Amino acid sequence: MNKAITDGLVLMPPKFAQGLAVWSSGDGTGGAPTYDTIAGAALVPADQDFGTCLELQKTQAVQKIRHTGQTPILPGMYLRVSVRVKAVSGNLPSVRIAGWAGDSAGNHVAGAVEVGPSTALSAYGDVVEVTAIVGVGNRRGVDMVWGPAASFGHFGLDLTGATGGIIRIEDIRITDATAIFHRKLMDWVDVRDYGAVGDGVTDDSAAFLAADADAQGRQVLVSKGTYLLAGNVTMNAHVRFEGTVTMPDAARLQLTENFDLPSYVAAFGNEELGLKKALQALFNFTDHESLDMCGLRVTLSAPIDVHAVVGNQDTFANRRVLRNGQLESDGGPAWTTDVVTAQASYDPANPLVLTNVAGISQIPVGALVEGVGVGREVYVRARNVAAGTLTLSLPLHAAPAQQSYTFRRFKYLLDFSGFTFLQRFNIADVEFLCQGKCSGLMLADDGQAFHVRDCFFTAPLDRAITSKGLGCKGLQLDRNEFLSNEQKLNVIDRRTIAFNINGNDAKIRNNRAVRFRHFAVIHGTGHIITHNHFFQGDNAKTPSRTAGIVLTQTNPMTIIQGNYIDNCWIEWGNEHDASPANGGGFSFGGLTIHGNIFFAGQAPAWFRFVRIKPYGAGHYINGLNIEGNTFKHTGGAIDRVEEVDSSIAPLDATRYQNLRVAGNTFNSVTARIYNPVTIELRQTGASATWSADLAGQLPFGAQARHVIGVATHNLVKNGTGGGVYTQPYSVARLGPQGTEIRLHWSEAVSGSAYVTVRGDNLI
Repeated sequence: MNKAITDGLVLMPPKFAQGLAVWSSGDGTGGAPTYDTIAGAALVPADQDFGTCLELQKTQAVQKIRHTGQTPILPGMYLRVSVRVKAVSGNLPSVRIAGWAGDSAGNHVAGAVEVGPSTALSAYGDVVEVTAIVGVGNRRGVDMVWGPAASFGHFGLDLTGATGGIIRIEDIRITDATAIFHRKLMDWVDVRDYGAVGDGVTDDSAAFLAADADAQGRQVLVSKGTYLLAGNVTMNAHVRFEGTVTMPDAARLQLTENFDLPSYVAAFGNEELGLKKALQALFNFTDHESLDMCGLRVTLSAPIDVHAVVGNQDTFANRRVLRNGQLESDGGPAWTTDVVTAQASYDPANPLVLTNVAGISQIPVGALVEGVGVGREVYVRARNVAAGTLTLSLPLHAAPAQQSYTFRRFKYLLDFSGFTFLQRFNIADVEFLCQGKCSGLMLADDGQAFHVRDCFFTAPLDRAITSKGLGCKGLQLDRNEFLSNEQKLNVIDRRTIAFNINGNDAKIRNNRAVRFRHFAVIHGTGHIITHNHFFQGDNAKTPSRTAGIVLTQTNPMTIIQGNYIDNCWIEWGNEHDASPANGGGFSFGGLTIHGNIFFAGQAPAWFRFVRIKPYGAGHYINGLNIEGNTFKHTGGAIDRVEEVDSSIAPLDATRYQNLRVAGNTFNSVTARIYNPVTIELRQTGASATWSADLAGQLPFGAQARHVIGVATHNLVKNGTGGGVYTQPYSVARLGPQGTEIRLHWSEAVSGSAYVTVRGDNLI
């Protein structure tokens, strides 16, 4: 910066040869004699060192020479005042630069330092240069600090010390010295000043690190150019990019001070590459736990394989967060689903492995498996090409010994499947803009406590979130919005699924899902599914419906509470069981369905809200609690709210136990279910046996196993009208389905009684 050039300021005073009338013996403000009238002052036209110069005899203790003109001085501007002198004869004085500070009104600025360092002349004929820096700012290296009030100065020099000596003085020079303080004035340092070349070929890593080390609180400027960083570079200062950097895939740029996506986009000149490099850094240093996308929408040309991007981590267990942005696919060829068909063998004794897989090298890890006996959401977890085997995420329930399988590898905006273990990764406030071109998120092969919150999954082509292994253990989904790409399709034509779970202990809370085939396919145990709203009807109001939640483990130890289950049902089966017949386990138990709103409109009479589907024989209910729910249907009545789908195998109703159905509300439902169930049994004509069939009231095809209470209502009378005060005895499990009970009285009687019956065994 040079104000004389940029602002046209006149700094240099006139030469002595132009006349001494503008050189005062005082402070330069007027009133003191000028040197054109002072005896002992004269011009020397041809000094061998100075050319034309001023020769002066010192006659005062402090002999002043000041230019009467005003030299401007501005905030941020620094002046160098210098002069060369030599002693000719007589006493040797000392010399210093001096000036008078004035403000914009022409008044003297009090407190300004108006003299510079003093230099003593020590020999005749020796040329000595005296200099001083003058400026408004109080900076190191400034000799005369004048403060912000100063706007001009009268500059010159002082001769101090003994009088009588004769001194020759060259023309006084005033130049703009701001450039000396340029680095200190600016809040940045430029990597080019530390040797960076910026040609994209020369390794500029050392220059970046040197600039960072010298920044000391200032920004580092990466000025225009392309800078190769051949290795890992950590910048502790805030870095501002006018140019861009290029790095090998394995090399990391770690921006400690401005760790956010816009900074990485600026650094690499590309949003997609910037996101990859930012994710790489997120997994590789501890100064930041989160990567803020700052609201940016990043269009991806291919799925981001996060494991490959990070490059040096197979497992990771520290909390990390990706937040606040949007991801979308460009719809190019990289997003096309890979489809492979191949023969393979299956043995239930080795339930997670396909063997003798033909063309195994073509089958991608993470592919969905389809075939006879393959349950929903079974994925290829690992591949051993040499052994010809595929490891599956879940067992197959009834697969033949050999068959042709279809493998579909969906493409995900973020794919974490390459990590063998990933723990505590969070995604918050991110919209996955799938737009019918791709899927959203694939989890790691194994891990815990992956957390997705306040995110949108908009129009996934196949899946919103997929777990191909056990990376879903402790999965937390909170306040997310799942918007299907198939909303205009009829229910039966949809194939998309919001998410699946294979591991234990998921927490699914406060999510909303619109018109998927299934909201969730859930294996494992210990899940809490609360306060979600998922609805699956269609505009055509077709009779078809599908399951909203599919539970695939017989004893899930799961709570489904406070949800709005809209035009879909809860399906509970064991399709992920290699030996689906009950072999002595807990069978269907450990499930609580409490306080939910079940709603459907225009559904057929056969529609049910809760279905149990055994995939093998010998199963029974062993701990099911359905309480406090509201079941409502509009557009006609449905027969009942629950059923056992016995298309593969029935439940054994003789073994039901710990089945509680109570406190539910039924609207437009023909059969209202309870267990235990209390009925009013009325007998109008006198009879010694009273009978009732409870098939309509008992849930899930339960038998009337036990009569646990009989209380007569008003007087029970015999055939002559006399009161009968004896108690009847009961017989249960009568009739072809075991749903009838009978009361036996001591004589023929009429009246009514409240009878309580359990459809499960007493413990």
